[in-house]
Amino acid sequence: MSGIRSVDVIGFRTLLRFHLRRELVALVCWVSGAAALIGVQSVASQSFYDTPEELAALRETIGANPAVLAFAGPVELLENIGGEIVFEVFGYAAVVVALMSMLLVGRLTRTDEETGRTELIRSARVGRAAPVATALALAGVANLAVAVAVAVTAIATGLPVGGSVLTGVALAGVGCVFAAFTALAAQVFDNPRSVYGATTAALGLAYLLRAVGDVGSGVASWISPIGWAQRTLPYAGDRWWPLVLPLVATAVTVVAAGVVSEHRDFGAGLLGDRPGRAGASRFLRSTTGLAWRLHRGSILAWTVGLLVLAAAYGSFADAVVEFVAENPDVAAFLPGGAADAVNSYLALTLTITALLAAAHGVNGALRARREETSDRVELVVAARTDRLAWFAGHVAMAVGGATVVMLIGAAGEGFAHARASDDPGQIPRLVAASTVYLPGIWLMVGVAVAGMGLLPRLAAALAWTYVAYCVVTEVLGESFRLPDRMLLASPFRHLPQAPLDAVTPGGIIVVTLCAVIALAAGFVGLIRRDLG
Repeated sequence: MSGIRSVDVIGFRTLLRFHLRRELVALVCWVSGAAALIGVQSVASQSFYDTPEELAALRETIGANPAVLAFAGPVELLENIGGEIVFEVFGYAAVVVALMSMLLVGRLTRTDEETGRTELIRSARVGRAAPVATALALAGVANLAVAVAVAVTAIATGLPVGGSVLTGVALAGVGCVFAAFTALAAQVFDNPRSVYGATTAALGLAYLLRAVGDVGSGVASWISPIGWAQRTLPYAGDRWWPLVLPLVATAVTVVAAGVVSEHRDFGAGLLGDRPGRAGASRFLRSTTGLAWRLHRGSILAWTVGLLVLAAAYGSFADAVVEFVAENPDVAAFLPGGAADAVNSYLALTLTITALLAAAHGVNGALRARREETSDRVELVVAARTDRLAWFAGHVAMAVGGATVVMLIGAAGEGFAHARASDDPGQIPRLVAASTVYLPGIWLMVGVAVAGMGLLPRLAAALAWTYVAYCVVTEVLGESFRLPDRMLLASPFRHLPQAPLDAVTPGGIIVVTLCAVIALAAGFVGLIRRDLG
């Protein structure tokens, strides 16, 4: 970091050991999850595409499909079974590693600074740059562990050593870039929500640029850290030179973070909050108004992000028709022909949109727990405010925000699909189809709410574990060929896959009732325990 003297990092080693002990369990889970994605996909793909002819048929059918390329990666990877495995799962593993790095660095920098832990640490013999340097060093260790775990797992499943090592190092490169970006964001913004929002937006943009590049000329992929990693072409060329790009990007971003840190006050960001009005508005006198004020930025950011992503999905839908038309052998397996293929694609993208909307809802619900552990809620209930009313405000924003994000995302996908197909009716059709997924979103939020009421200390872990489970079962379940009994805990397994399936009320009613029970359990649990 620019301008850092040795005195500024006094206490680095002690702080690194402390944070390693503090984060060890979480890091083991993240690293194991990334390695498991590669390992399970490797075993599944090698068992399914066990002859060169089957792999050639796969390359011929999906290699020309822009929709598949947008989800997976560059077609050059489909030269052999190792490249096919990277093609299938690398993008998801890159997102996992990026999120691990973001949450780790954000928690050890801006979150600790906001909660006062950094001030307590710096009251000892700890240099002013030591906390940020420690966070980046620990992120480097975590990403190195990812590289080793992924390489060992891939080699253990029978893949070549060179491509396996390159796959692990490429994933670690993605993680390092987003660790550095999070450190920079922690210097620019003065609260964790803005830091995570900025980094998540950068991650979404990186994924979108990679998708656009792989579908088009490939130029956009070279602007994306995920694109840099995939363009190393593990097992299908083993190009090491693109890794220079994440190395340079990480170094430049870390230096920028150091420069910015020298121009801000402790506890503040380079971009501080605007001063508010001298008197609160009437709207802020209610718990719902307060909750809206706290959640509105997150709701707006997620809405815009999902609108852009869903619009990109919708713009590729028409390519599915052309793909099936050019591959009659594929159409022969679809009872409805091209229309069935398009509906299958739309059902998949709506499911992904629903999972992202649910993640936003879970994060919004857990905001109540963060308000509780930071003791801010005590200031609210110290006045004439009922604790259930305070809790209900946050739950309403979580459920309502996730619902709005889902519906607007579906509208964006419908609009893009309507423009591509010249059929304006796609907009109301996809919005109506998206309502089928809402009970599943509400249930996932309900799990977080129930956890805060009944098991508050474990609420975040339980909620995010359930989100991860649903993502794996819905996005990778078929690819991993998981048995049906392992998939039943996902609410979307009990809902019609609109617009592909006929909509029947049975599963919708059951999942909705489960969501209501989970939400009610959270309120009952809150009544029966103390705050804090």
